[in-house]
Amino acid sequence: MHLHFTLPYRTRWGEQIKAVLHVSGLGKPSRQRLLPLRTLDGMTWQADLELALPPGAELIYHYQVHEEGRVKRSEWRAVPRKLLAGKSPVSHYDLHDFWRDAPDLAPLYSTAYTCARPAHDYLALPDETFEQTYILRASAPQVQPGETLYLTGSVAALGQWAPARAVPLRKSALHEWSVSLNAAEVPAGTEFKFLICSAHQAPLWEVGENHRLNLPVVPAGHAGVLSDLRPVFARTPWKMAGTVLPVFSLRSEGGFGVGDFGDIKRLVDWAVQTGQKVLQILPINDTTLTGTWTDSYPYNAVSVYALHPMYVNLRALPPLKEEAASKRLEQERVRLNALPQVDYEAVNKAKREYLRLSFAQDGARVLSSAEFKQFFERNQRWLLPYAAFSYLRDRFGTPDFTRWPRFGVYDPGQIKTLCSPSGAAYGPVSFYYYIQYILHKQLLAATRYGREKGVLLKGDIPIGVSRFSADAWAEPRLFHLDAQAGAPPDPFSATGQNWGLPTYNWEAMAQDGYSWWTRRFTKMAEYFDAYRVDHVLGFFRIWEIPMHSVQGLLGQFAPALAMDREEIERWGVPWQEAYLKPRISEELLTQLFGAQKEEVCQEFLQHMPEGWQFKPAYDTQRKVQQFFAQATDAQNLQIRDGLYSLLNQVLFVPDHRRAGQYHPRIAVLGEAVFKALPAPLQAAFTRLYNHYFYERNNDFWAQEALKKLPALTQSTRMLPCAEDLGMIPACVPGVLEQLKMLTLEIQRMPKTPGQTFADPAQYPWRSVCSISTHDMNPLRAWWEEDPALTQDFYRRVLQRPGPAPQQAPADVCRQVVQMHLNSPSLLCALSFQDWSSLDEDLRVADVQSERINVPAHPQHYWRYRMPLSLEALKSKDFFNRTLGEMIAQSGR
Repeated sequence: MHLHFTLPYRTRWGEQIKAVLHVSGLGKPSRQRLLPLRTLDGMTWQADLELALPPGAELIYHYQVHEEGRVKRSEWRAVPRKLLAGKSPVSHYDLHDFWRDAPDLAPLYSTAYTCARPAHDYLALPDETFEQTYILRASAPQVQPGETLYLTGSVAALGQWAPARAVPLRKSALHEWSVSLNAAEVPAGTEFKFLICSAHQAPLWEVGENHRLNLPVVPAGHAGVLSDLRPVFARTPWKMAGTVLPVFSLRSEGGFGVGDFGDIKRLVDWAVQTGQKVLQILPINDTTLTGTWTDSYPYNAVSVYALHPMYVNLRALPPLKEEAASKRLEQERVRLNALPQVDYEAVNKAKREYLRLSFAQDGARVLSSAEFKQFFERNQRWLLPYAAFSYLRDRFGTPDFTRWPRFGVYDPGQIKTLCSPSGAAYGPVSFYYYIQYILHKQLLAATRYGREKGVLLKGDIPIGVSRFSADAWAEPRLFHLDAQAGAPPDPFSATGQNWGLPTYNWEAMAQDGYSWWTRRFTKMAEYFDAYRVDHVLGFFRIWEIPMHSVQGLLGQFAPALAMDREEIERWGVPWQEAYLKPRISEELLTQLFGAQKEEVCQEFLQHMPEGWQFKPAYDTQRKVQQFFAQATDAQNLQIRDGLYSLLNQVLFVPDHRRAGQYHPRIAVLGEAVFKALPAPLQAAFTRLYNHYFYERNNDFWAQEALKKLPALTQSTRMLPCAEDLGMIPACVPGVLEQLKMLTLEIQRMPKTPGQTFADPAQYPWRSVCSISTHDMNPLRAWWEEDPALTQDFYRRVLQRPGPAPQQAPADVCRQVVQMHLNSPSLLCALSFQDWSSLDEDLRVADVQSERINVPAHPQHYWRYRMPLSLEALKSKDFFNRTLGEMIAQSGR
């Protein structure tokens, strides 16, 4: 068989197009080969290949752009091109392709769409052939079950535009349709169009101009294949509604003071009852570091794979045979389950004890089962280091592996020996195998239950991982452990956020095609059909904070195009080393410390000829933090924060990795150090500042994101949803549009400059709209935050006259919820707190208790629980009926 490839694609000098070919079905594993294409003009690429493809064999292929020996760009390939060989007189295939970027309807190719709908039946069959053949292939995700895609056109063989005589296409793959035409009956230049037909409705024609069959005339024994046709039909877009609620917040009558994976099934039942299709949760990875409530922060995982032991549904395990322990733990369960909030420490202590007793009772039987052995074989790459890490953390009393007396540097051979079934440590190590196996089975069962009911789970993939994690221990080359990830100043925190997580070594990750990420996404796809990409801006650039800082203001974007002294001076800012040191004036000292000024100066500062400076013992925020480590009174904490503020009084910060390179300090234009500059220098620095933060890095950051995100978003068929809030560079919307990722739209955080509130009616279809996130106050609490802002919202957005009520009444909340349900957004995902605001009977009296996280407080306790059980929720007929009617009326 002779294959001739043709691909129109405009390249730049140095770029090379290659076809990536996979041949399977020959009784051997699929093999890959790269086929370089050639060009004469840099616009049309071609290649020829002789290939022995016996009947039943299958060729799968896609295209890549290569430059300097590496892949620069790859096609979107959710559904690959295929050529299935059969018994055919065709000896020569002319393959006419177009470069595949992600289509506008990319979400319809995700498992979020296909798992929630009846499947199309299709068979992988060879294309029919004639003596002279044209084969047309079209992608049509808007075709519904029970419908067929048809083709009609300007010649008799295509029905001459009559739907009754149109030619049906054959379903050949997910959303893919194929038809073979006798080229003797369909001349080149024939015009044609697609339409959708079914037995119960009028034909639906595609919109837009007619297609034209611009293929060369094929001789006998040849087939011309025209691929990548994408008809578009004027159909109401697919939309869904759902609830956002952490698993730990679920409450059930038989629970253990915290939600578990068994409770997800109860939440699914409620979703079905109210017409919801999506349940979005927060991260569920193990965060066990200290064993204290500070481990409640779900974005600080000790493994990006391991699930948190507190989510085990103990009700699904065999009863404990030890009666005294069983009775005592049951009493503790009842006590914890009656609490209004999660007692993280007590819950985990009790559940861990229960699991140890269960392991002693049933562990040997479970670990010897064929099912467990299969689980271990598939997951041992991460499971073994995670279990070893957990054992060593417990043994040495710290997750900080740099302080372990042994095994601090990960050695695969040593760890394999340590975890050997014949070794002394196997018992405590295999305890963690046992827990993870149970968690996997229970979460998978909840996922399958949801899919069977038409309700999908949406996961949350954190941007970071703990610096004291099994991942950082086992693969330290993938992380910058000498830096801290966070976020620049935003409405959540005026001094930025310092998450304390290490930043990624993207250069090291790129060496194997970001396999750490693709393995992670592949694992998550076992449980989820959609996912939230936490802080997607981190794939463009992360806010990297030096280890000596506590707050986020002394950070820098990484990567970023820094400035050297010569460039800074070209902007009209004469370089001074003093710009790197805190500028401390008498006026600022008085402003920050008032009556404590003299005491502060005496303890922390020294007066030098050039002015006040910090004493070496206190010249970083980390040193100041250590000095005040035991302070709890307001006065000392105020002094501490004032010293932090003094240390932030710099104009530039040095680049963390390149000597002689600098970045302007973020959010400095309103600070005392800036105001002290002469007016001409202020103007020059402002120009430099605006260029740096709003212009300089845009193209650079876009290319950085496009190196990483395509490989990750295409590694699975989950629906990717970006969390794109905060300080958004101008390049971000274009990249998310190119990759067809869903954006996150929050009415009180508009993305259009000058707006106070976004208009949900103007949201894009590829978006998730929500009233609040876990980092914000829910609707009712937000209503009481700022009366002036609430009054503006009440008058301009809700268009209600008169003064706004002090508390948000149910009818106002209903108007806001309906506004979001009616938006064009593919997914309207509201927090349970915002759903429950519709019903006066479900509301809690203390609106502040509904908040899940306060980003400005890095040590926030994550412990929110639903105020009623899931069993009680399902019995709230009026509320559930109201919810169901609102969702149905919105077309979701």
